[in-house]
Amino acid sequence: MQLLNSDKNYGAIAQSLHWLTVILVIVAWALGIFGDDLPKGEPRQIGLAVHVAAGLAVLVLLVARLVWRSVNPPPVSEATEFGVWLGKWGDPAAAIAHYTLYALLVTVPVAGIVLQFARGDALSLFGLSTIPSPWLKDAAFAHNVKEVHEIMAHALVVIAAFHAIAALIHHWVFRDRTLIRMLPHSKD
Repeated sequence: MQLLNSDKNYGAIAQSLHWLTVILVIVAWALGIFGDDLPKGEPRQIGLAVHVAAGLAVLVLLVARLVWRSVNPPPVSEATEFGVWLGKWGDPAAAIAHYTLYALLVTVPVAGIVLQFARGDALSLFGLSTIPSPWLKDAAFAHNVKEVHEIMAHALVVIAAFHAIAALIHHWVFRDRTLIRMLPHSKD
């Protein structure tokens, strides 16, 4: 198992950061959607605590991913039929999708933090510490922030789904290594 990225594959560290982010986004999004369906009281409070912790963990992992990417650059993009068509421009759709995903991986959790504070609630830092709300409860502002948070979270999931579909198309239609090189145990 290679830890570092190679010319052809992502290493175990990049793969782990990627797939942990995927899992945390799914958990946070599912609890955001279905959390109000949990029984009132402790189950709902635990669901919200896990939702917040997953969102914060996404931020932490994103910072780790960006630091790792600067220290250990990703492999060169796979040559595809698109590359032949687009020449030196590469695949602009892939670049736009990646930048949009990174932007949403920041803004969705940040909006969640703002929502927590707008409700007048402290922000739990994985149960280790809390940050008190810097302002008083504002129900109207909290409602607006919740709407923005939800829309951006849905956008994140939709764009991530397109990202996954594109990887599958690369695998099954173009038969290149775009998907394989992000899977554990991929070989050079």
